[in-house]
Amino acid sequence: MRRFWKTVSLEQGTYGHGIRLDGRVLKTPQKAELYLPTRPLADAVVAEWEAVGESIDPIAMPMTGFANAAIDHVATDRLTFAAAIAAYAENDAFCYRGDEGEALAARQQDVWGPWLAWATRRYDVGFTIVHSVMHQPQPPATLEALSAAVQVRGTFELAAMAKLAHLSGSLVAVLAIVERAGTAQELWQASCHDELWQEELWGSDHWALKNRADREAEFLAAARFLELLRG
Repeated sequence: MRRFWKTVSLEQGTYGHGIRLDGRVLKTPQKAELYLPTRPLADAVVAEWEAVGESIDPIAMPMTGFANAAIDHVATDRLTFAAAIAAYAENDAFCYRGDEGEALAARQQDVWGPWLAWATRRYDVGFTIVHSVMHQPQPPATLEALSAAVQVRGTFELAAMAKLAHLSGSLVAVLAIVERAGTAQELWQASCHDELWQEELWGSDHWALKNRADREAEFLAAARFLELLRG
């Protein structure tokens, strides 16, 4: 879509801050009114639309994208969406380690152990550490507690949490960001541990580095969306 508007403005509405392009209501892809629940998030979305050049590039507008997803997809079936995020606890990447006694397993414990310890204290749960690629179930009480921690989150939060979970493979990492137990950059580095380990051993290549940089940008954008939701 080519740029057709000259001015971008905000208008307070029933559900939050609405975006106006030359005074016209900005809508989501599913034709719902795009609204933002906090002023900082609304200002960020306005900035994205003001920065559009000759045509729209969705990749350059992540805050708008998460808001669209929240309204068009999460809000229509919030409980199912939350359950899909909570399911990452069943195979949390931070629980899967190399063979016991090997250097990789020791390093994984150094990097991931503190985050699991935080979650253990925060949610009063325990984790099964798996030294293989084969699935092993986590304790039912752990899955129940972490699911409850996801279910209480709002529609807009869930939209960003889904992206964080997909990119990290770890619900613990997502909750640590939501709860401000660590920075997004710290959790991203922890999530990339095994990639970085392999690069230390075998070196890296251009496309692998580019792919990780692209994923990092998405991860940090999702974390920023959560921060802007705090108002």
